Amino acid sequence: MTTNTPDLGTLGIWRNFTAIPPELARSIESNGYGTIWLGGSPPADLTSAEEILDATESIVVATGIVNIWSAPAKEIAESFHRIEKKHPGRFLLGIGAGHPEAVQEYQKPYDALVQYLDVLDDGGVPVHRRVLAALGPKVLKLSADRTAGAHPYLTTPEHTAIAREILGPDKVLAPEHKVVLETDPAKGREIGRPPVDYPYLRLQNYINNLKRLGYTAEEIGNGGSDRLIDALVAHGDAEAIARRLHEHIDAGASHVTVHALPDDADPTVTYREVAAAFLP
Repeated sequence: MTTNTPDLGTLGIWRNFTAIPPELARSIESNGYGTIWLGGSPPADLTSAEEILDATESIVVATGIVNIWSAPAKEIAESFHRIEKKHPGRFLLGIGAGHPEAVQEYQKPYDALVQYLDVLDDGGVPVHRRVLAALGPKVLKLSADRTAGAHPYLTTPEHTAIAREILGPDKVLAPEHKVVLETDPAKGREIGRPPVDYPYLRLQNYINNLKRLGYTAEEIGNGGSDRLIDALVAHGDAEAIARRLHEHIDAGASHVTVHALPDDADPTVTYREVAAAFLP
């Protein structure tokens, strides 16, 4: 087993695990992205990750994230070792507690995360091969203490700066950022607002995080103010989007993840143009 955290590169993509066919995965790799993050709570067998690894040559595949309530830690550990044996050093396990509105058994997420990490330890999943979905200070600190770092979702460069201070200088910090390749600001917001508003602006953990960043209840409610949507969704041409993504890097991110909107559209052009503008 490799002894280092996989090299994620500086730029990755985030997409639902059900929406990355092999040809799209190969296109993402050919555009220079370092990592494919699988959203939508992939099941514990991790076959979606394995299939993408099978279809590509060197890109890292990460879960963004496995939900601790629906993917038993013991099964995840077994899946990790199966994938590691087949594709050594190319898989990173992203773990998260989801949100209380999603599952009936959601209780004391911090304690549940700690217990989950304990089972992964017992199952031989190395600390340097896992990250946590972390927003608040307590889970960010847990990320620093028990994993390779953090994969925050729906955040801003201001949050990235705070997260880097908590994590310390050497941990992975890989925020997700939504993007819309659209130069008309009104159209960009029209595309970006719905997937932000539902479900995230109705979920307490995301609401709390945005309030910590200085957004008011009025800005968060009613679909999100223009200021909030502009902060959470980069829209414009590829160069403008790349500048916004680089703000995360400048704030301390080691890697930033492109979430192309709308989710049901072909992201190929967005991925290609953003990578060309962002990467050296």
